[in-house]
Amino acid sequence: MVKPLPFLKDMMEAGYAMAVTQAIYFVVSFVVLYLLGRIFVIPVVKRLLDRQGYDESVKIPLTKVTQFAVLFAAVGIAFALADYGNILTALATIAAAATLAVGFALQDIIANFVAGVFIFTDKPFKIGDWIEWDGDSYSGIVEDIDLRVTRIRTFDNELLTVPNSVLTDGVIKNPVAKDKLRVQFLFGIGYDDDIHRATEIILEEARKHDEILDDPEPSVRLTELGDSSVGLKSRFWISDPKRSDFVKTRGEYVTAVKERFDAEGIDIPYPYRNLAGGIEISNPSELAVLSED
Repeated sequence: MVKPLPFLKDMMEAGYAMAVTQAIYFVVSFVVLYLLGRIFVIPVVKRLLDRQGYDESVKIPLTKVTQFAVLFAAVGIAFALADYGNILTALATIAAAATLAVGFALQDIIANFVAGVFIFTDKPFKIGDWIEWDGDSYSGIVEDIDLRVTRIRTFDNELLTVPNSVLTDGVIKNPVAKDKLRVQFLFGIGYDDDIHRATEIILEEARKHDEILDDPEPSVRLTELGDSSVGLKSRFWISDPKRSDFVKTRGEYVTAVKERFDAEGIDIPYPYRNLAGGIEISNPSELAVLSED
């Protein structure tokens, strides 16, 4: 049992001396225990995680959980050493009061915490991945995964702090989760142009590019008969995809195809509209029909 320190007992009444003594015991015990945990326990946990080969998306949340556990243990042991009574009973009282105080806000905190656990266990993405969500309305590189939020850097260098429940409640696209990524691009040519020659050019330029894989081989399909163009969709694969590689490779490839089309007289038409008698026309064949009428 904690007894009042002698020098305090001489300076003040017994009751006050006891209270001050308990506070000193609590503060000193907490500081010593917390520092010991930071110095010994946390580095040991980090070494164990490194030895197991976990990536940053796993190590960071587990390290934060360990830090919280050290803090909790330091408070609990210091509470007992200061003879404040049963810490579990005290914490239960505090937790009940906190629950009444935060009310509905606690539901969001718990939901985000549980979602963070699912992200940690299911691993739909990791730090450094390029992800898209909310119907591809948002995209960026994952910078940090916490138990409550995930921080994502957009390609405009904006930092998004996203509640974990937002990411787990919807569909997340992770283009770099696998070793290969298929890229698609729709080329439009004129109705009078040679479809077979345009297809050959698209495939030739894909085979020439160093970053485009030969296996699976590139392909081209006629997928669209538009108002003013014929759509040829090119599909090709790149390995070890990153956002920068994806944009660079696609840009270089599309530029090369455009230059070949220009050199061989293949037109890439753009939509146009004619006005005939106050009627808007987007297809020349419609103008012919109107002329006959």
